[in-house]
Amino acid sequence: MRHYDVIILGAGASGLMCAAQLRERTSLKIAIIEGNNRPALKLKASGGGKCNLTNVEVDETHFLGDENLVKQALSVFGQKALLEYFKAGGLRPVIRKERYYFCPKSSDEVISILMGKINGCDLLLGHKILSLEGENPFTVTTDKGKIQARRVVVATGGASYKELGASDIGVKIAQNYGIQTVPFSPALVGLTLQPKEFWMKELSGISCPARIHVAGKTLDEDLLFAHKGISGLVVLSASLYWHRGEIVIDFLPDFELNAIRREKKLLSTALPLPKRFIKAFLEAVGVEDKPCNRLNTDEWESVLRIRNYAMAPSGTFGFSKAEACRGGVAWARLTPSLWKVSK
Repeated sequence: MRHYDVIILGAGASGLMCAAQLRERTSLKIAIIEGNNRPALKLKASGGGKCNLTNVEVDETHFLGDENLVKQALSVFGQKALLEYFKAGGLRPVIRKERYYFCPKSSDEVISILMGKINGCDLLLGHKILSLEGENPFTVTTDKGKIQARRVVVATGGASYKELGASDIGVKIAQNYGIQTVPFSPALVGLTLQPKEFWMKELSGISCPARIHVAGKTLDEDLLFAHKGISGLVVLSASLYWHRGEIVIDFLPDFELNAIRREKKLLSTALPLPKRFIKAFLEAVGVEDKPCNRLNTDEWESVLRIRNYAMAPSGTFGFSKAEACRGGVAWARLTPSLWKVSK
């Protein structure tokens, strides 16, 4: 049986970064165990293959979970530190849409830097993790045998992207050690529709800027109509906060509707949105596509719903389409001494 000082379970972004930090600061004997035959498969797929490294604006209010924990973590290694870390490795991130940092070429640039940083660690690929038992030494059982270590880091991630080897083994390990967990649920995922919103399915492929109000949050980005419901960056972000109940969509953020109230143009011409969408929306709210100046008061009130369309999604596209998960270890239920971050 092989023995190590530290075993890291998972060779994704967090596992590789953890190993890189340990290699830089210690002389510990480290093994990284990964079920896939290649490391960082989710990282490679992220950001459409170009890796959304971080955002221009990052603080504790942009995360789910305990804000004190997030604030502490960001104070130790925040957005600026992350950018400097990868710039020192030769990466030159580019800003897209004035809010996201991406790799200029592909996710492989980040993966290459991390792989260089873990040089000296044993990377055990194609080892499916079955269980973790004991304590100092811990015993990790894989489908290729048992390995022991004085310390174990569980960096197995969530259950989204099962086709990339994702599983709930991390939650099972936590539960085995009596650590409270929250069941995984899909996040950063499209939302499905109630029957009265099925008209949106006919718009598959159309996208437009939108603003969504959900659970006290206001989010701005593009919305994409899909066969299964609604998606796009603004919907993916909204899915982080939506559990059940209504969301409110503004399909014309910052557009002054009253400016067209007296125009002679048809609504489908006057409103700056794809005509297919306008016609479907008008049919859904029971308004004829006619000149703006011929709308009566009730019809105009119905048109105004384009700025605050309230709807209750029926669910999400599920784990197979989710880019991330909610849930995992219940940090808020742990004592502060267990999650204190040290510099």
